[in-house]
Amino acid sequence: MVRTALFNWAEARHTHGTFVFRIEDTDAQRDSEESYNQILDALKWLGLDWDEGVEVGGPDGPYRQSERGDIYKDVAAKLLEAGYAYESFSTPEEIEARNVAAGRPKAFGYDGYDRNLTEEQKEAFRAEGRKPAIRLRMPDEDIAFDDLIRGRIEFKAGSVPDYVIVRPNGDPLYTLTNPVDDAMMRVNVVLRGEDLLSSTPRQIVLYRYLIELGVAKEMPLFGHMPYVMGKGKKKLSKRDPESNLFLHRDHGFIREGLLNYLALLGWSIGPDRDVFSMDEMIEKFDIRDVKANPAHFDIDKAIAINAEHIRMLEPQDFLNRSVPYLHRDGVVSADNWDALTDREREVLTAAAPLVQPRVRLLGEVAGMVGSLLSDAEYIEPEDDARKTLKDSAGEVLDKAVAALEGVAPADWKAEPLHELLNKELIEEGGFKPRLAFGPVRVAVSGRRVSPPLFESMEILGKDVTVARLKGLRAHL
Repeated sequence: MVRTALFNWAEARHTHGTFVFRIEDTDAQRDSEESYNQILDALKWLGLDWDEGVEVGGPDGPYRQSERGDIYKDVAAKLLEAGYAYESFSTPEEIEARNVAAGRPKAFGYDGYDRNLTEEQKEAFRAEGRKPAIRLRMPDEDIAFDDLIRGRIEFKAGSVPDYVIVRPNGDPLYTLTNPVDDAMMRVNVVLRGEDLLSSTPRQIVLYRYLIELGVAKEMPLFGHMPYVMGKGKKKLSKRDPESNLFLHRDHGFIREGLLNYLALLGWSIGPDRDVFSMDEMIEKFDIRDVKANPAHFDIDKAIAINAEHIRMLEPQDFLNRSVPYLHRDGVVSADNWDALTDREREVLTAAAPLVQPRVRLLGEVAGMVGSLLSDAEYIEPEDDARKTLKDSAGEVLDKAVAALEGVAPADWKAEPLHELLNKELIEEGGFKPRLAFGPVRVAVSGRRVSPPLFESMEILGKDVTVARLKGLRAHL
């Protein structure tokens, strides 16, 4: 859904058009206020702003279909009166039975039985207590259009049966509401998913009728975007974790990174270029450049692109965006920068240049800075960090403690600390760098991968650093 919204938004912005956002919520069983609010939350978080629609207003409201029932009833009545639609009393069971009797497949579809019912026949059905659906009368001719993405598409005569636009209970279906709203909202470019391609000939015919009735002024242009495929080359479904926008946000995607990756699902800004801003996308985007082939959602590539955008953030912007994740993970005292303690702000400001180039998702920041914000004298190593500790770790930690205890507080800086431990552990101690600095890193951070070691030691200060070295030594 978001990829579809993004391409519509980019096309509207590129062409200086109007981006209309309405909610199609006529299915009471499937649509809820919760899902409505989630859609709003998603588009607002991503910055996909709209010119007309829910919350914004505009000349053609209301913009929720559940509030436009009288409009659909009026249009359906006009279609019936003009003979473009008709009442259909056939039940699904009767349609199947007629197909079987005629030697057609049971699920062949509607056979046009009700097209020319007499008034007497209709009254007889009503006397049985039946209520009719309303079907649109499809012409006996080929229907073709030029898809903005796929080129010329043609549907042969008879391949699309007369279809229901209003249920027997009076509820309008998407096949009616969508074209009617597009017509009345003067939408002239419709960009949607490939899964709706089969409904396009129906909409084209309905549009012809709406133009005849004066409801529509012109036939819109249609473009059908490719499927997004998940693992195993299957269409990405709502049940796949990769399809959950909010899960990606929880993991720490930033809007710039996620939008950049979604833009690549069927489109590219240029050869051998994957990273770009939304302003650059707007400048270059043309829906005709979208590829018709299915796009594949690659979470590893999405994360890599997100990492590039994180690195491009201003340091303070990076910190502001990281704080809610740090608070969620119990690392800081508040969920916004201004409410943090002075010590927290001091540590995070010092840590930002160390951490920002190394994280791919904002959800990873807590693991990188948690040890720097803690004043604990011992940090339990993570499992993968403990596995890196060899038999020499105890001797390394003893030598490191002995060397560091002699450092004056004024000299507790990253570069002198690096020179000192390099001299004591590698040059004189004879340890290889990995065996020399690995135990120190695990003691200081509890992790196998951490921000730069000596800069971390400087941020922590002498007392906490030495205490952690001793703490790990005691737990070997």
